[in-house]
Amino acid sequence: MTDSNISSSSSSSSSDSASIATVDQNVRRNGRMIDDGDTFSPKVRRWRDVFWLAIFMLHLIALGFVLVLLGLNRFKKSDRLNIDRYTNRVWEHNNGLTENYWPKYAVAGGVVAALGCIWLLLLGSHANLMMKVSVHILTTYLAVISVLCFWCKQFFWGVAFATGAALQFLYVISVVDRLPFTMLVLQKAVKMVWSLPEVMRVAYAFMAVMLLWMGIWSFGAAGVVASSRGDLGRWWLLVVLSVSLFWTGAVLCNTVHVIVSGLVFLVLIHGGRNASSMPPNPLMKSLRYAVTTSFGSICYGSLFTAAIRTLRWKIRGFRSKIGNNECLFCCVDFLFQLVETLVRFFNKYAYVQIAVYGKGFNRAARDAWELFQSTGVEALVAYDCSGAVLLMGTVLGGLITGTCAGVWTWMTWSDRVIMVGSTAMLMGMVLVGLAMVVVESAVTSIYICYAEDPLLIQKWDPQFFNQMSEKLHQRLQHRSALAREILTQNQHDTHMQDIFHL
Repeated sequence: MTDSNISSSSSSSSSDSASIATVDQNVRRNGRMIDDGDTFSPKVRRWRDVFWLAIFMLHLIALGFVLVLLGLNRFKKSDRLNIDRYTNRVWEHNNGLTENYWPKYAVAGGVVAALGCIWLLLLGSHANLMMKVSVHILTTYLAVISVLCFWCKQFFWGVAFATGAALQFLYVISVVDRLPFTMLVLQKAVKMVWSLPEVMRVAYAFMAVMLLWMGIWSFGAAGVVASSRGDLGRWWLLVVLSVSLFWTGAVLCNTVHVIVSGLVFLVLIHGGRNASSMPPNPLMKSLRYAVTTSFGSICYGSLFTAAIRTLRWKIRGFRSKIGNNECLFCCVDFLFQLVETLVRFFNKYAYVQIAVYGKGFNRAARDAWELFQSTGVEALVAYDCSGAVLLMGTVLGGLITGTCAGVWTWMTWSDRVIMVGSTAMLMGMVLVGLAMVVVESAVTSIYICYAEDPLLIQKWDPQFFNQMSEKLHQRLQHRSALAREILTQNQHDTHMQDIFHL
C-alpha cells in the first residue's frame, strides 16, 4: 500500500473519533434545533428543477397518446388503425387482439390493489411479521419461479430468476447481523405512521391514481403483446413502456415520500400530532408543496435514486463478506467508492430536505449526506437495511402479481406468458411500492431528525433514542478499530517492502 493509503486510513480513524465526540455533544445539547419559521414557510418556496417537471409532463402526455393508439389498433379488430404497415421488422401471422390480454392485466391490477390494501390495513398490527416473511420467503419464491421457467422451456428467464435467488440469499446472509436493528427502526417507523391516519388516506389516494394510469398503460401494453411485430420488436416496445411506467411509479412514490416526510418531520419537531404549536393543515401544506414547487425535484430524483440505492446495498453487502482476497476487495472497493460518490448527489434522504425546506434535489441530497457525515449518523444509516427489507416486500408483491397474470396467460396464450408475466410483475412492484413508501418516509425523517437534533427523538421515544445512540457509538468504534487495523497492516507491508529493497 502507498503512503496516501496510510494517511487516508489515519484520517479515517481520526475522523471517526471526532464523529464519536460530535455525537456525544449532539446528544448532550440542543445542537441543531430547527427554526420552525424556516419550515413550510411560503416566502422561501420557489419552483425547483422546472426542466425535469416539463420533461416528465411532456413524456406523460406523449406516452398516453401512444398507449391509446397501440391499444386501439388491436381492439376488436386486427390493425384497426393500419399501424402495422409502418413496421419494417420481422412480421408474423398473429390474429391476437387487445382484449385477449387486457383482462390478464386487469387481474394483475386487482391482485396488486388487494396486496397494497392488505399491507396498509395490517400495518399497525402485523407489519413486523410481514416484513420478516418478505425477507425469508423471497429467495424461495424466486427459486420456485426459476424452476417453473425451466419447466416451460424458458431457459433465459430460468437462469435469470435462479441468479436472482442466489444473489438474494447471499445478500441476506451478508446482512443477517443487521436485521435486529433494522426491524427495530421499522417498528418505530410503523408506530409513527400508524399514529397519523391521514397518511393512510394519502397512500390510498395515490394508489387509486396509479391504478387509473395502469389501466391506460396496460391497454397499450396489451396492444403491443397482441401486435403482429416479431418478438424482438414487441420486447423493445415493452421495455420502453416499462421504463416509462417505472419512472411514473417512482414519481408518485416519491411524491408520497415528500408528503409523509414533511408531516412526520413536523410531528417530531413539535412533539406530537396534537401539540398546540403544530401549524394548521400541515398535510395540505405538504401536499401542495409536493405537487407544485417541489414536483420538478421529485421528477428529477426519481430517475436515478432507486437504481443507485439498490446497487449500493448489493455492493455494501458483498464488500463486507469478501475476506482476505485483496484483488477482489480492490475491485469491489473501487465500485463502492464510485457509488458512494453518486449517493452524495442522489439519495432518498433528499426528499425530507425537499419537503421541509423546498430545496432543489441535488442540493437537498448533498446537504442531507453532509449532515450525516458531519454528525457521524452516516455510520448508522449505512448499517440500517430498512430500505432493502421494504424493497424485498415490494419485489415479492410484484412476483405474486406476475405469477397470477402469467398462470392465466399460460392457460390460453402460452407463447406470451413471459411478456405478460414480466410486465404484470412491474405493475405489482410499482403499486406495492406505493404502499411501502409510507414506512420508508418515516424512517428517513427519523434519521434526518436524529442528525439535526437528537433530542427530538429523545423527546418522542426515549428508549428508542438510547438504542440508536448506543448502536451509533458501536458502529463508530467499529469503524475506528477497522481503520487502525488497516493502518497497522499498511505500516507492516511498508516495513517489509523496505527490508526487501535493502
